[in-house]
Amino acid sequence: MNSFRQYMKFSIVVISAYCFLLGCSNQGTAMLSSSVNQSEPLVDAPVGLIEGVSQQNLNVFKGIPYAEAPVNELRWRPPVPKKPWNSIRKATEFGPSCVQPSNKIENIYTADIRPTSEDCLSLNIWAPKNANKAAIFVWIHGGALVKGSSKEPMYDGANLANTGIVVVSINYRLGVLGFLAHPELSAESTNGISGNYGLLDQIEALRWIKQNIESFGGDPNNITVAGESAGALSAMYLMASPLARGLFNKVITQSAYMISAPTLKESRFGEFPAETVGEYIGKKVDAINLDELRQLDPQTLVEKAAASGYFPQPTIDGHVVPRQLVETFERGEQAPVPILAGFNSGEIRSLTVLAPKAPLSSKEYIDIIEERYGDLSSTFLELYPAIDLQESIYATTRDALYGWTAERLARMQTAIGQPAYLYLFDHPYEATEKYNLHAFHASEIPYIFGNFDRTPKLWPKNPHTKEEFQFSKAMMDYWSHFAKANIPSADGYDVWKEYGEERMYMSFEEQPILSKGVFPGMFELHEESVCRRRATNQMQWNWNVGIISPVLTDDDMCQ
Repeated sequence: MNSFRQYMKFSIVVISAYCFLLGCSNQGTAMLSSSVNQSEPLVDAPVGLIEGVSQQNLNVFKGIPYAEAPVNELRWRPPVPKKPWNSIRKATEFGPSCVQPSNKIENIYTADIRPTSEDCLSLNIWAPKNANKAAIFVWIHGGALVKGSSKEPMYDGANLANTGIVVVSINYRLGVLGFLAHPELSAESTNGISGNYGLLDQIEALRWIKQNIESFGGDPNNITVAGESAGALSAMYLMASPLARGLFNKVITQSAYMISAPTLKESRFGEFPAETVGEYIGKKVDAINLDELRQLDPQTLVEKAAASGYFPQPTIDGHVVPRQLVETFERGEQAPVPILAGFNSGEIRSLTVLAPKAPLSSKEYIDIIEERYGDLSSTFLELYPAIDLQESIYATTRDALYGWTAERLARMQTAIGQPAYLYLFDHPYEATEKYNLHAFHASEIPYIFGNFDRTPKLWPKNPHTKEEFQFSKAMMDYWSHFAKANIPSADGYDVWKEYGEERMYMSFEEQPILSKGVFPGMFELHEESVCRRRATNQMQWNWNVGIISPVLTDDDMCQ
């Protein structure tokens, strides 16, 4: 230990002793003060001394780096742990967001997350001042692995932390900087692989939390990984990755989607090899080799790659990600942890780009479904009838992406003997009904974080009524109690039973209501559809469903 840190620790011990003799309040041995008059929290963590901000009942720390800046020769390499520091590091402002495409057209999700930088691998902590071995809630932001940031105001962890847990949010590399695979990158890797850098960032952040969070009053043996959309996708990959095993104890997935992913060197399930995609993108951005790719300005690179059609996905590389998610969970090889999983009834109302245009007539719709779904078409048309075609198309895409995934997660964790809790978010409020956005994608987030005042400017504004605040408190309690003790509960509301053989789920409508069997027949249809696609080894499974589905032929394997 260096002399400066020894001096600081000695000073703090002396001050603490005087404070004890004078009758000062004790906030726990992990939380320190650097002087008698200083009100801001100072933590002595294994990585170094960190000064945060006192915020009512919380100590808040923002922009703590957990890895070195992945620039120059570190671009497209696994994250390097941040070296311990010798002086007090101020953690009072959010760190830069990771580089991402600029906003050309604003929508309800658009938030100002500037500035951006490649030096973006940081995390934020909201901890109750009296925290001692408190449960940890780690939030992974969404944004299709293309956009987003832990600094988005809607993710502020203060209200959720006030339920008695430590809330952590993290940044990770996005887009082409986070997920590019390339033959030259694989060649320089000791494991012969590339891609998945954003996922490796998340794993490194969890390692940092595991090693340092006790200093903030958290329990390193009670960590919940939670995320929405791409954050929930990330949580599933963390469950599937051997490299993340033991770094968390339970999982919350909000609107996860278990889609097919590219393999590093092979063409499987209709996906180009990830390395081939990387070579293509290199040509499109006018870089003939890896050296030239690394010399490109990061913002220019990200913009050009996105304009060239690059869509970031984790890569099946046999090391970080051993196999397709559907296969990992089917084989019971995922992390054996409790799960809380769910989706929203109006997912596609705000993601209409994922839904095809409705045919001109009901007859045309029926003809297309019969052609593409064959012996499954009658079941399909019962679930998604030719009455209101646009509504049926929205429901088809919702269920194939989000509903099937949520129930599959609940079923697969139940199958390996782990507690599993399923939900459907179906909560209306005036603004969503006015704009036909009932329970749209991500609309549960302000309720879970209790942040009605921090939503993006075009977001349908949540009403500030007693009933809405009570509903939000119920959701926060369910989520935080799950993080604390593996069981979601909220005083005064229905007991949330495990999914189990009765297929129980919590329906968040006007109030939380325990229900049985979400959208009967939905899971079986899409499970069969994915099984048939897998059997061909030539078909993707994502939002290419319903009237844009490939032709699904019968297969004995799926009976």
